[in-house]
Amino acid sequence: MSVTRDKNTGKWMSQIRVKDWTGKEIHKKKRGFKTKKEALQWEQDFISQADGSLGMKFKDFVALYMKDADPRLRETTLANKHYLFNKKVLPYFGEMPINAIKPTDIRNWQNELINYRRPNGRGYAPTYLRTINNQLTAAFNFAVKFYGLRENPCLKAGSMGKKNADEMLFWTDEEFHSFIKAMEERPVGYTIFMVMYYTGLRVGELLALTPEDIDFDRHIISVNKNYQRLNGKDYIYPPKTEAGYREVVMPKVLEACLKDYLSKLYDVQPTDRIFPYDRGWVGRQMKYGCEHSGTQKIRVHDVRHTHASLLIDMGCTPLLVAERLGHERVQTTMDTYSHLYPNKQTEVADQLDAMAEKNDGYKKLG
Repeated sequence: MSVTRDKNTGKWMSQIRVKDWTGKEIHKKKRGFKTKKEALQWEQDFISQADGSLGMKFKDFVALYMKDADPRLRETTLANKHYLFNKKVLPYFGEMPINAIKPTDIRNWQNELINYRRPNGRGYAPTYLRTINNQLTAAFNFAVKFYGLRENPCLKAGSMGKKNADEMLFWTDEEFHSFIKAMEERPVGYTIFMVMYYTGLRVGELLALTPEDIDFDRHIISVNKNYQRLNGKDYIYPPKTEAGYREVVMPKVLEACLKDYLSKLYDVQPTDRIFPYDRGWVGRQMKYGCEHSGTQKIRVHDVRHTHASLLIDMGCTPLLVAERLGHERVQTTMDTYSHLYPNKQTEVADQLDAMAEKNDGYKKLG
């Protein structure tokens, strides 16, 4: 280690050789410090990060955490992770030593986010708060597992926000047909929402569809990839889970719609995206249709919920709904849509009563 001063500029420089926590030797040099104290502090921070010391600043630990995550995550997932840490976590914890962060610090941070209000008076959605909290929890879990941190302070602090939104909006069949009629002058948007309503595809799955994914002979749509756009660049990824790979049977009304749409595409190749747009474009189509039909405004993702509610109303089992939506576990389906099932319990009881009446009902004993 050495700290020297440049006679020409008057600035300080640090040059250091250390072994990182894997045993690899690192040579690092940095110039431009205004004071010797700044140069020495940089040396100390670098040493703490290199040897995995729990006295390192949280921002330096996050850099290690992100380096580990880089080859394991999709670019879009990693970009979102960077954003949440840089904007919501590091401004509060960045300069604190990781082993000095206490549950009370976590609680104070949570309260700041919970109490935050935009100029329009609205705060963060409960689901967004949960997402932010999960990022911090995951980072501390990494520190516990690989760096010897004694415990995760997030566990004592508790969570914030909610896993699922309080309100799930969906259209009735009448509302959908009012909306889709208003889209007739926009054939691309019309077809997109027909596909979403009759299949329950996620918007990323829908935007990744190609002609070879649609088999009119077997009446199915093969779901095998997902589309995302990041910083103006398009990405196609495989589904996150095995359940995401699925074949969704099309009703005849959707087959007719897709045949008509595909017949009008110019020079489309088997592997070309049939909807070469992004989520923002789909959202604008949704806004147009709602405004011109007077239909209640819902999120694009709520069309998927609309399909699920349609299946449940038709009497489909949770297992069938899960398979069609690509849920990995039936429990996910139940957790998401359980509030749509209670009325079915009454129907079951009524059917059991009807069956019992055929056998003279209940006869009082004794």
